[in-house]
Amino acid sequence: METNIGEQHDTLLTRPQVEARCGLSTSSVYRLMREGLFPEPIRVGRRAVRWPASEIDEWLATRPRATGDRPAA
Repeated sequence: METNIGEQHDTLLTRPQVEARCGLSTSSVYRLMREGLFPEPIRVGRRAVRWPASEIDEWLATRPRATGDRPAA
């Protein structure tokens, strides 16, 4: 019997995918993480990390628009 209660599948993004999606450099991603302003990755292996796409999308949604508008709280 298969149940999907509470299960949610989220795409995991590599660092280059995160950089392309956000328009950030590697150093900017890690600087923002150090400052607590960017989602932390999930360790998926000894030397591999990934970011849940939903967390990156949520972070992008909080960014101000180029017109200077502030996002709704």
